[in-house]
Amino acid sequence: MGVSGTGKTTLSKQLGAQLDCPVLEGDAFHSAANVAKMRDGHALTDADRWPWLDRLGVAIGETAREGGTAVAACSALRRAYRERLRAAAGVPLYFVCLDTDAQEIARRMSGRKDHYMPPSLLGSQLATLERPMADECALTLDAGLPPEKLIAQTLAWVQRD
Repeated sequence: MGVSGTGKTTLSKQLGAQLDCPVLEGDAFHSAANVAKMRDGHALTDADRWPWLDRLGVAIGETAREGGTAVAACSALRRAYRERLRAAAGVPLYFVCLDTDAQEIARRMSGRKDHYMPPSLLGSQLATLERPMADECALTLDAGLPPEKLIAQTLAWVQRD
């Protein structure tokens, strides 16, 4: 989880490979209207997000029940969104929050090609972000670290249970 440009997709793909499990890309569960809205530089509202979170949460739950484990990349910016995903999934979820300096995120976003999320929406994402609290099943990591370190830290955290 985290704002756009923090490396969620990169980490999820590599983590899925390490765990030999399916990886779900949260962006693929957005409606065409949501994608068009973001591409046009407009932030999504909660009303836009609820159906997306429900679709993704159901897919996470189904995939995890079929194979035992699944990894998903999703912004899940607010606690309410994480709770919505948990409810829709119906299986225990672990959240890894990738967080780093806003300037670094903006640099990454500016370097991406063919992505619908414009750098102009970074401010609204950061304003929406509610970092996980101590009572949530979540780990916050520095998105500036190399992916191999993020994977090692994530696996150590998940496997401690």
